[in-house]
Amino acid sequence: MPIRNATEADAASIAGIYNHAVQHTTAIWNDQVVDVPNRVVWLHDRQAAGFPVLVMQNADGQVTGYASYGPWRAFDGYRHTVEHSVYVHPDHHRKGIGQELMRALIEQAKRQGLHIMVAGIEAGNAGSIVLHRRLGFEDNGTMQQVGCKFGRWLDLTFMTLRLDARPNP
Repeated sequence: MPIRNATEADAASIAGIYNHAVQHTTAIWNDQVVDVPNRVVWLHDRQAAGFPVLVMQNADGQVTGYASYGPWRAFDGYRHTVEHSVYVHPDHHRKGIGQELMRALIEQAKRQGLHIMVAGIEAGNAGSIVLHRRLGFEDNGTMQQVGCKFGRWLDLTFMTLRLDARPNP
């Protein structure tokens, strides 16, 4: 399945995948769903800032997943570090889509000269943690009960991937 840069025409599919994660998972710690115009703005903002938004399509043209990264923190000293997001349509879980999108994001980040990619993962999401380890991410610790959703506290595991070996920025 091809991976390509997202366009405005993908906003409805991206919103649908995002909203499913909001309503049914702890992958996104938001309670509110979004509409298509919201995702159009999000897409334009990401791309205008120089960050990728990638989508994968199946043979029927359906968007099966999307991925992006953006600033990890809003201070100048973090400009070489990004945090990523990858979401897969619920009908296409466990088919390697997340891994392929991650690989494409990592390559894009390397081409952009970034140094570290951060993953913030709900600590109970064992599948995502295993995927990130398989891709070379290292555990950096878990913050206990820093979030909540579905009436319970959530722990946040941080993982990082070094994208290059340069000793200085």
